[in-house]
Amino acid sequence: MVRVNATFDSSITKVRGYSLSISVADEGFTCNKCREIVRLTEKISELETRIQTLIEDSKNVRALDTALDASSSGIPIHCSVPETEPQQQGNWVTVRQRSRGSKHRSSVPIKTLNRFSPLSDAPTEKPDESALVIGDSIVRNVNIETPATIVKCLPGARAPDILANLKVLANAKRKYSKIVIHAGANDVRLRQSEITKKNIKEVCELASTMSDTVICSGPLPAYRGDEMHSRLSSLNGWMSKWCPQNNIGFIDNWTSFWGRPDLFKRDGLHPSWGGATLLSRNMANSLSVYT
Repeated sequence: MVRVNATFDSSITKVRGYSLSISVADEGFTCNKCREIVRLTEKISELETRIQTLIEDSKNVRALDTALDASSSGIPIHCSVPETEPQQQGNWVTVRQRSRGSKHRSSVPIKTLNRFSPLSDAPTEKPDESALVIGDSIVRNVNIETPATIVKCLPGARAPDILANLKVLANAKRKYSKIVIHAGANDVRLRQSEITKKNIKEVCELASTMSDTVICSGPLPAYRGDEMHSRLSSLNGWMSKWCPQNNIGFIDNWTSFWGRPDLFKRDGLHPSWGGATLLSRNMANSLSVYT
């Protein structure tokens, strides 16, 4: 636009110079020349007005683009026209349009999941007549045909996690006919044998307040390296002695799974389908024996 203005300014100067030169050097000019100068001057004035209008329009367009960009980016735009309720104006009706995001603002409940969440819903109507099997991911595929047996799997759980679940149930005055506890595989990774023993004791003590029969399911001889194998073996030896001394039942899974890598998945830790079947049978036998 600056170039256009400069061009027309130059034209104006030339025309005005021409008019001045005629008036000075050519005193005998005719009326036709005078009329031509007037016509050109008016034309230039008209063009200047049009150019100014185009400049103003260009500014308005840029302002509109800025407003649209702000609207698309979520920046609030203040309009000079206040919002009003729909009103009848002749044959036209002004309707306030809802924003696109308004339909997503409805309050929809969000479900949260905690893998260590307490047992808030039991599948039986009378929990005090059912047996509870609770443990880490080793019991994931345990299926006991004994009626009214609840199996609760807490992947990655250690003894303190199982204790926390049982505390909630104890506070709710829940009782069970028998409770089977399986823990240890995740606890031995901490390399704190005495703390692991203390935690298992606390779980058994709390479970004893919720059932007259508490059974500890011994660890499996996992094939996960010599250190873990050794720690699990040590924990199994301790549990096999401590449980009978404290009126706690004990399931010797070590003997059943020893030398049977086919009973484990490729990770050498979790039981295969065959291993899960054997573990289920060991627990079912214990539930029928301990009273």
